[in-house]
Amino acid sequence: MVKKMKDEIIQNLRNVYDPEITTVNVYDLGLIYDIDIQGDEVEIVHTLTSAMCPFSDQIVADIKNAGYVEGINLVNITTTFDPP
Repeated sequence: MVKKMKDEIIQNLRNVYDPEITTVNVYDLGLIYDIDIQGDEVEIVHTLTSAMCPFSDQIVADIKNAGYVEGINLVNITTTFDPP
């Protein structure tokens, strides 16, 4: 069940793009560092292409929405710049 949920989240993340880089999604770009599912909660750890990204709020919201699949009731997002 966890693998199925993670696969669905990854599929959703493949539909999230940085508006400044529309040729590659955030997952395939390597901006998603971890997807940790515990029960009905998921934590997605990610980075942005730039700390000064003007679209950061929209990208974070899109990543969060991508985490809501069947069986997930709470999505926590952690934005990190480590490694830089």
